[in-house]
Amino acid sequence: MPDPKQKLYAWKELRRQEKQEAAWLRKHKNRKEPLIHQKLDQKIPPKLKSTLNAAFVKAFSVVFQKGSGVIEKTYDKEELKQDYQVREYAAQLKNSRKGLRTFSRDAKKTGRKNLMISGGAGIGMGILGIGLPDILLFAGIAEKNIYEIALNYGCEYDSEEEKKFILMLIQGAVSYGEAAEAINQKIDDFIDSGEFAENMSLEEQIAATAHQLSEELLYMKFLQGIPVIGVVGGAFDAVFMKRITDYAVLKYDRRFLKKHFTESVQ
Repeated sequence: MPDPKQKLYAWKELRRQEKQEAAWLRKHKNRKEPLIHQKLDQKIPPKLKSTLNAAFVKAFSVVFQKGSGVIEKTYDKEELKQDYQVREYAAQLKNSRKGLRTFSRDAKKTGRKNLMISGGAGIGMGILGIGLPDILLFAGIAEKNIYEIALNYGCEYDSEEEKKFILMLIQGAVSYGEAAEAINQKIDDFIDSGEFAENMSLEEQIAATAHQLSEELLYMKFLQGIPVIGVVGGAFDAVFMKRITDYAVLKYDRRFLKKHFTESVQ
């Protein structure tokens, strides 16, 4: 028989999550053009935009189609799965809102760890004046970050649909306004149904995500390619990784809470 308390706690946590999500969308309703972008606009080579976009497409193609095995060597997948099972069992015993919140708390810890890795790598590359080659590293850390967050919530990431879900999380994290709301709705639809309404291939989703990231990181990657002062551009790796982390935790938290609420009423 369903536990009415469990249903109530899951419902309240879902309402909390929805408020956080609404705040996220409000924060990213309008894109504010940084002053440094205006100053760099005339200095950027015309071909850099297409070059950067191609570099992101290649980087995401490599890490999402061929790099999972390498990335999984950077963390203990089985240990993370076991940690989830322990937290899930403890949450059932506690049967409280606090028990449900341990998942988002631990996911944020994972995000902070990978944020430090991303920031350190970006700044290091910036000091050396390395911009474009840093893209593959950024894509790899982003994938590692979300894979670990997914495991924290008991989710897999190996199937093509899950990879498209992860790519859409990255795309949504760096989008604004109506575009961000549209992507957010597609993600919610997937959470509810387990499938995407649009029959978009993995390659097409890689291209869409790469295009959005290249639009956002164009100026910073240009700046990162200049030795020493490139540290400013490199530091933005951490800024965008935080956005990706925050959004991924929000959506995996929603997925987790939806699952708990559904199970509590069955």
